[in-house]
Formats: sequence, structure tokens, C-alpha cells
Amino acid sequence: MSESSPVSSKANPSAALDSLRIELDSLDGSLLESLAQRRELSRRIAEHKSKATGPARDQEREARVLADRVRAGRALGLDAHFVTRVFHAVIEDSLRVQHDQLSAEQAGTQRTSLRLCGLGSQGSYSHAAAERHFSRQTTGWSYAGCNSLRRIFEQVARGEAEQGVAPIENTITGSINEAYDLLLEHGLSIVGEERMPIRHCLLGLQGADRSQLRLLHAHPQALAQCRHFVDALAGCQVQYATSASDAVQAIAGDKRAAAIASAEAAAHFGVEVLVENIADQRDNYTRFIFVARRPLPVPKQLPCKTSLVISTAQKPASLVQALLVFRKHGINLAKLESRPIPGNAWEEMFYLDLDGNPAADSVGQALEELSKVTRFVRFLGSYASSDLPPTTLQPAVLATAEVSSAATIADTPPGPTSAHKPTSKRKSSAYRLASREHKQQDTVLSAAGVEIGGPDFVVIAGPCAVETREQVMTCARHAREHGVAILRGGCFKPRTSPYSFQGLGLEGLDYLAEAGKTYGMPIVTEVMDTHQVEAVARQADILQVGARNMQNFSLLRAVGQVHRPVMLKRGLMASIDELLQAAEYILSQGNQQVFLCERGIRTFETSTRNTLDLSAVPILQERTHLPVIIDPSHAVGRRDLVPPLARAAQAVGAHGVMVEFHPRPEEALSDGPQALRFPQLAALMRDLYRDRPAPVTPSQTSQAT
Repeated sequence: MSESSPVSSKANPSAALDSLRIELDSLDGSLLESLAQRRELSRRIAEHKSKATGPARDQEREARVLADRVRAGRALGLDAHFVTRVFHAVIEDSLRVQHDQLSAEQAGTQRTSLRLCGLGSQGSYSHAAAERHFSRQTTGWSYAGCNSLRRIFEQVARGEAEQGVAPIENTITGSINEAYDLLLEHGLSIVGEERMPIRHCLLGLQGADRSQLRLLHAHPQALAQCRHFVDALAGCQVQYATSASDAVQAIAGDKRAAAIASAEAAAHFGVEVLVENIADQRDNYTRFIFVARRPLPVPKQLPCKTSLVISTAQKPASLVQALLVFRKHGINLAKLESRPIPGNAWEEMFYLDLDGNPAADSVGQALEELSKVTRFVRFLGSYASSDLPPTTLQPAVLATAEVSSAATIADTPPGPTSAHKPTSKRKSSAYRLASREHKQQDTVLSAAGVEIGGPDFVVIAGPCAVETREQVMTCARHAREHGVAILRGGCFKPRTSPYSFQGLGLEGLDYLAEAGKTYGMPIVTEVMDTHQVEAVARQADILQVGARNMQNFSLLRAVGQVHRPVMLKRGLMASIDELLQAAEYILSQGNQQVFLCERGIRTFETSTRNTLDLSAVPILQERTHLPVIIDPSHAVGRRDLVPPLARAAQAVGAHGVMVEFHPRPEEALSDGPQALRFPQLAALMRDLYRDRPAPVTPSQTSQAT
């Protein structure tokens, strides 16, 4: 009798478990061998691409491959999110291998080892950036740590190191000005870049007690990125370190000392992670540049960035004149940074990063023209872009039962309201910024890469209230699997009765943010009070102002001062003009990222909770450029009516819908009768996307998922 048979499993469960683990290990080994073979094929493909003139990346093929893999995975019982995550990683590795291969062939140099220097020793973020940058290259490299940025640039300038790696900007603290100044001072060239996710942790010795800490070692940049956490460490003195690795080494032998560094640094130096993810913002990235004495050519097949520094005449519109050169040639500027000109008080020079290769005609011509309208131009280097946004499946691919593998980027369907856009004759002085008179073209918002107001119909879905971590994670997985674009969930619940469930608050927001990050979906949740805005904006991608707060003018002003899209819901008894005037409060504070939500109004009719005003969609689109979505769940309060009204919203030209669903609606702590069951949500998504093309478009953001 075999060891894995039911009888032997019952008789000796430990042996059966060991047998299964051995089988699992064997499968893992086969997977690794397959990945290695795939990487080698990627290198061989790069050899052929080096002889071609077209771009190295074929996103139409990526789209077909991803759609085919999702379809095949579903046939094997694998969910789409799992399959896409695996193949995003595989495709990214293939792209980077090909990029490295093409770059090495272009350089035409063969060296056995590259001497590299960076800020801090092994265990520092600079060392991690170097590992990531050179991990796929066959050339070996050695690394020497430096105690300052200046020392890095000096070593490279003197030939003591062939390349240096240095941080140049961070998503929380912005540009690192010293790095920009040193670039110009030493005349080095940028030859590469790497964007690294920075996950700061509080590290200490084994047995250290966070409440007993009296000394904190950290690099100034790390301190600035973890300001809120550091401020909460009562009685803890701060000691500056030259790098994250130096900070960790400084705590040796002192249980009352701690350091800010990565979990990898903790493992390298044998200390413990006391607290994880302590940065002020959940998405914290640092961009590192690699510098050398001479520029390196970039193959035309690769996406390329070029960095420059310019100065213009001290005359009106002189900078505009320079920037119009890039507009004329259709060149995107990825960054524009001003710095003082040494020795010229109150005069500025400008550092620019543009998308393009000087070897291309358009970029070369633009740089030639730029020299005619500026006082000073210095080329800082061209290098292969490290930004490789994944090709993502549109909701139509995930929602429909039949996945079309022939879908391409060009298949984007026409917008729901593209046929005509009436020009309003109505005077709108009460909502000037929201009016068509102010802006004729439609506003299109972006929340973590998902566009609202564009050609694609957007579905926002999730539970009415976040109840438990398990509940919201289950909902997120189901939503992602069936093509929902944005995950919703109530953390602060405005309820008519003070005895009803009021939500989990910030704990619920932590669960919702984790679910969104796990399944790659932006999240939206409601804010009810001005004091909540900052805390919610740190984690939520979209802030919702609910119907009861539509005319809470203090709250409208508060959300108008944050850099997050705002979904404004129509009040229960509000007119369309009042809704637009409420939107004006937000817009007038500077935040132009507003979209409107019709969720039903109170009338004499009692057969449903509220009366869904579908006529509001074309009327609003006549009067305002802001996107409009429909919330049928709150409008009618009955799950059986939600699907037909969602389809009606699509037919009348809304940009999207927001619906609620729940694993067990009968047990929901809030609005169970209107929550769809899981199969109902899947059926609704199929209905909404069945007759629409299934485009596959590249993501607009580089998720560090």
C-alpha cells in the first residue's frame, strides 16, 4: 500500500505530511528550473532584438500573453489575481534581463568586476539598490561604503570607483539637493537609475523594550520620512548617523538604543525588528542614480531618460520659451527642479528629466533648439528607465466569462458620453470652477492608476462597513477576481440611530488599506469630520463625503486642501445646483480632483428607500466637467433592484457605479438588505462588460507591489 493512501495517512499522519512536503519541494525545484530556463530564453531573445530597430518591449504581445495565462489559470482553478501577480513578476524579470543584455552589448565592454561605491556598508539602502540594479547582470561587482555623498562623487571623479550609487529623491521628503549640486560640481554622468521601495523599521537588540528606549540612531532622511513615529517616542534622544547601516551598528550592546533601517539590515546585523513600516506614508520610495566619469550609450530599443541642467535669461517668459521646445517635439518632462546658481544671488538653474534618447531625432533636435533659447545647458546623462509599468487587465477581461486573448491596447471602447456634450446656457456663477463655462473638456481623475471620467466604465464595490479583517480581505479578493476597479468600505459610519454600528474607525481603515494593497486596488472610504481628513488621506486613495455631509462646509474645505480625489455624494434632499455648489467649496480650496455621486433623493414615493434620479446624469454632464457615478445600493436599499439600476446607469452615460456586496448579507452589521451576494456581483460584472471590448492597457503607475 502506498504511503499517501488514505489508510496509511490515518495510520501515520506525520509520514504522510512528510511525503506531501517532499512532493511540494520537488515541484518548487521544477519551478526554479523553469524560471532559470525562461531567463536564459529572455537573454537569447535580447540577442535577436539587438539587431532590430523597434522597441524591445512588445506590450501587445504582453497583453495577449497575460490574457491567455489568466484564462488558462482559471481553467486550472487559479484565481486571476494570483496568476497576474506571478506573471507580472516573470515578465518584469524578462524585461530587465533583456534591458541589461542590450545595454551591455551597446557598451561593448567586457569587465570581470565593476568597482562601485555608495552611502553606507552592506545593509544600507544604497547597497540594496546596487544589488537590485546589478542582480541580473553576468558582470560581477564589488561595493565599498562611504560616509557621505560628497565622498561618493569624489571617489568616482578620481577613478577610485568606476560607478557610484546615490539617492537623489524620495516620495516623502522630495529631492536631495546635495546630490544635484554634486552632479554639477564634479561633472559626472548619470548612467543608470533604480527606484527602491523603502520600508523603514525600528530595530533593536533582542529583548529591547520600546517603552524603555532612550537613544535613536538614524540617517536624517530616514528621520524626516518617519517624523510622526519619531515624535511619538517620548524621552528618546535622536543621534544622526551617516547611513542606515551605520545606525544599526551604533546600537551594539545597548538595549536602550534603537535604529531606523530595513528588515534586511536587521537580518544582516543580527538584531530584531521592534516595529515594522514606521514611515509617515504607506508608499515610500527613493530614486537612486548611478554615476560614472563618462556617459554610457543607451540602445534605441530601450525606454530612456535624459537628464539636463539649464539656466535661462532673467526675463519674463524665458523659462516658458525653453519648455515650449519640448512641447513642440512631443517630449514629456518627468521632472523639473530649480536650484540656486552658485555665485549668482537670486538666480536659478533648472534640472530636467525628460523621457527620450538623444539618439532619437526628436530629442536630438529639441536639445539643439534648447541651446538657442537658454544661457547654459549641460548634459547630465542618458540611461535606461527603471520604470516598467506592468501591463494590466482591464475589468472587462476579468468580468466576462470568455476572455479574449486578441485584446490589444488599441481596443479601448468609446466613452459613455462621447457622442455629444451639450453646452449649458445656464449661468453658473455660484459654481464657477465646476461649470462647463470654466472648463469645456471632461475632467479625468486618476486614483492609483484607475481613471474615473475617462472612456472606461468604472465599478467601485465593497462592503458597506468594514467589520473584520477576514471580511474585507475576502471581499477584496472576490472584487479583484471579477474586475472591480476600486474597493470601497466604510470605516466611520454615519448612522441614523446612535445605537447602530458606527464602524471600526482607524482600525477598519488599516484592514481596508491592507486589502487594497494585497490585491492591487485603490480604496475609497468616508470621512465624517475635519479631524479625520489627514489620517484617512494617509491611507485612502479616494476620500468620500457622504450624503449627510454634502453641506458640511468645514469638511468640504478640509478635503479641498488634500491631494486626494474626493467623491461627493448628493444629499438626500439636495438639488443639482446645491450639489454643484458643494463641489465648488472643494474646488475653490485647490483640490480639482472631484467626482460626483448620485445616490437617490427623498420623494413622496415609498416603494424604495430613496428615488434614484437617473436624469441627474445627463443634466450634470451638461452643466459640469466633473465625472458622475451612480450608487444604486443606497438609492433603493434592495439587492434585487441594484443590478438593473446599475445597467441603467451605464446606459444613461454615467462614468461608473458604486455597489455594495457582502459574504453573508444577512449577518451584515450595516445595510445588509441592499448588499449583493458574491454570485450576484459576479453576474452583474459580466452584464456590465459583456458587450464591451476588453482592452488591456499599461498601468499608469509603477506599483511597488
